Amino acid sequence: MSVEPVVDGSVHGIDPLELEEWYESLEDVLHRYGAERTQQLLVQLQERAYHRGVMIPFHATTPYINSIHVGDQPRYPGNLEIERRIKSIIRWNAMAMVVRANTATNVGGHISTFASSATLYEVAFNHFFHARTKDHPGDMVYFQGHASPGMYSRAFVEGRLDEERLKNFRQEVPRGSGLSSYPHPWLMEDFWQFPTVSMGLGPICSIYHARFLRYLQHRGLIDTSQSHVWCFVGDGEVDEPETLGALTLAARENLDNLIWVVNCNLQRLDGPVRGNGKIIQELEGAFRGAGWNCLKVIWGRDWDSLLAHDVNGKLVKRMGEIVDGQFQKYSVSDGAYIREHFFGADPELAEMVDHLSDEQLRKMRRGGHEPEKVYAAFKAAHEHTGAPTVILAKTIKGYGLGEAGEGRNIAHNQKKINLEELRQFRDRFNIPIADDQLESMPFYRPPADSEEMVYLHQRREQLGGFVPERRPTDETLDIPALEDKSFARQMRGTGDKGTASTTQAYSAILMGLMKTKTLGERIVPIIPDEARTFGMEGFFSSFGIYSSKGQQYEPVDRDQMMYYKEAKDGQVLEEGINEAGAMSSFIAAGTAYANLGIQMVPFYIYYSMFGFQRVGDLIWCAADSRVKGFLVGGTSGRTTLNGEGLQHEDGHSQLVATTVPNLVAYDPAFAYELAIIMQDGLRRMYVDNECIFYYLSVYNEQYEMPAMPEREGIVEGVLKGMYRLTDTPSGDGQQVRPQLFGSGTILPQVLKAQTMLQERYGIGTDVWSVTSYSELCREAMKTSRWNRLHPDQEQKKSYLEQSLSGIDGPFIAASDNVRLVPDQIREWIPGDYVVLGTDGFGRSDTREVLRRHFEIDPECTVYATLHALAEQGQFDKARLPQVLEELGIDPEKINPLIA
Repeated sequence: MSVEPVVDGSVHGIDPLELEEWYESLEDVLHRYGAERTQQLLVQLQERAYHRGVMIPFHATTPYINSIHVGDQPRYPGNLEIERRIKSIIRWNAMAMVVRANTATNVGGHISTFASSATLYEVAFNHFFHARTKDHPGDMVYFQGHASPGMYSRAFVEGRLDEERLKNFRQEVPRGSGLSSYPHPWLMEDFWQFPTVSMGLGPICSIYHARFLRYLQHRGLIDTSQSHVWCFVGDGEVDEPETLGALTLAARENLDNLIWVVNCNLQRLDGPVRGNGKIIQELEGAFRGAGWNCLKVIWGRDWDSLLAHDVNGKLVKRMGEIVDGQFQKYSVSDGAYIREHFFGADPELAEMVDHLSDEQLRKMRRGGHEPEKVYAAFKAAHEHTGAPTVILAKTIKGYGLGEAGEGRNIAHNQKKINLEELRQFRDRFNIPIADDQLESMPFYRPPADSEEMVYLHQRREQLGGFVPERRPTDETLDIPALEDKSFARQMRGTGDKGTASTTQAYSAILMGLMKTKTLGERIVPIIPDEARTFGMEGFFSSFGIYSSKGQQYEPVDRDQMMYYKEAKDGQVLEEGINEAGAMSSFIAAGTAYANLGIQMVPFYIYYSMFGFQRVGDLIWCAADSRVKGFLVGGTSGRTTLNGEGLQHEDGHSQLVATTVPNLVAYDPAFAYELAIIMQDGLRRMYVDNECIFYYLSVYNEQYEMPAMPEREGIVEGVLKGMYRLTDTPSGDGQQVRPQLFGSGTILPQVLKAQTMLQERYGIGTDVWSVTSYSELCREAMKTSRWNRLHPDQEQKKSYLEQSLSGIDGPFIAASDNVRLVPDQIREWIPGDYVVLGTDGFGRSDTREVLRRHFEIDPECTVYATLHALAEQGQFDKARLPQVLEELGIDPEKINPLIA
């Protein structure tokens, strides 16, 4: 059924006099009972209409005006004039810092984002952002990355950064001497808390961070009830899927501790965000539809009187029909153009501004530049309950830069300003810098006893201190020893009790750790809807799945021991099919030691293929955040995860893990190796407080798990990356001993190859368990670098070189990873090195078939060994075709790399 539009308050087919009586009735209810009761009445009328079959058109947006009426604005609590002067000084220093850095270098930088959002930040700094104190957990503020010059400038004015640091903006070598380009805790560990400049990551992390604060509260670990999470987002950033992808979670979790501020300057790097549309309206529809409280701050106070006289709604209508590209045109145009093109469209609108000069029209501000409007929205958001709030603040990109970039398409890249533009900037913001000093662009900090400095410090003292500030706790946790029952069972192996997978070993260790009195409550198990895949459903009933609403239903499996139990104090974060959300929770938990002063221990297990490949940017963000915890790639291995196929079978996560500098990656084969690695990782992160995190490959293939060999060097070898596991006697006349390297589920295959080599061909070999090629490589590179830079001192040997000293090989490595994983250590291998791996697309079949396809099964390992011996003249090369036939290897089979 089509719905005819309502024009000028009339409805086709209804007598205007009768309609006027209905309107008067509405006015009477509003006058007698107020807005809240009127709202309730309208909802009831809408429900009644639905019941009578009247389908009401859905409107996700409200008129293109401020959400808070001028009559409902609270009194501004601060001194507007002093705050304006402070903001102007901060603007100047931010601009000077970027321009100076680019006078002598080409390091880049951005002025325009902070220029557009200075008022948004300064109102928050002066009245909302609360620092962490003994009585307050502090607010978590995700600053818009490109606005970082403004944060540095404020910290300079506050006295936290000296002039030398500002001079070295984006010049960070050596570390600590300059300022990082964007928020990077890795580079400024006492300042920044959250990396945000990889678009979209700050927003999604902020949502899960707000939820994590509730998790801690509901579990009784820390009182986070006073804390708010603020996230400042650019309107161009909303096109990143991560930005809006988790909006509904924030609403259904009633995260009223979450406030987003979207800086709608209508412009991204190249041009308008929505030149032919209206980004504020688009976002309002998205947020309101997702269940958020949405506040629009579009017009400054200069528009209030015009809107008050807009009795027939023509001004509001005109505001709503102009697209963003045209609004950007207005921002760079003079008053005469605005009068003609905006107000001149209707004689009544033109008459409305007859009393205003062209200069007054040009200076009419957008809402995001008006402190009173911004404060009203922030206060309403801060006090709102039951839902998260988004504030859509309309600004001008490059505000204050004038001809140098205000409102222009080049604004994002603007980083140089000429002398005249500097003079105009200084005069516009009343900066006390003399003409003869302008060209040198000096930084300016008012005297300590000035009105501005006293006010600034008083405001921050009232709010608990400075923001941002990163303060890691020095708390240490009591980590169970390897002899503790949490690990002891895995150290003993399966014995005569059958077989197990490393995934099962991981689950058993984690279950044991969660039951310990000293560590258990700090553990945060994170699972993205794959618990049953990993055999971890027992965690549901044992520890409960966290739900802010508890469990308001009876689960279908309630009569079973391992039923699906949700609880308000549940410990498991079951994130659904949502690796990005799960990774965001991992970051929130793994940085709690720095942001909240409490050590939390996240264990995030996931389908390994959907880790680095799907959320690699978030893993990099975690590294930058100095996160702690364990990432666990379940169902690892391109041939071990049989049956799933190309999209699921992972053989390259161990390779990508090597690119993350503070990530320690292991590929253990046996339960005791996993126990040693996990126990040591806990010690390093939560006793020694190293800023590292771990990636563990675990597999779903079951085989006999041996006990840890009772000889020296095993624990060290597991942690360093390799150790000699077994050997077989050399055959008659054998002159060289092949060294076979195995990792993960392929190590048992290598052991089978060792047996075949001795029994069929009379060749003795040594088998090494390689738990981490990346750790071997890193330590070897570190040693090589030291030797290179210290030629006059006794040269060192890496653990890898020491372990293989005196061994000639050949060396054959096989794993369920691509060849580049074992190939990392080729430089330090003292002989011929042959690497077998799973390069190529995965596919579904049995493990035996897949391992033959990728040429990593025992037979292919045997043949690679014999071929290597033949190349050294230690095996009859003429026998190789016969060996291929004996081993059942088809030399004409397709290359798996391109299969």
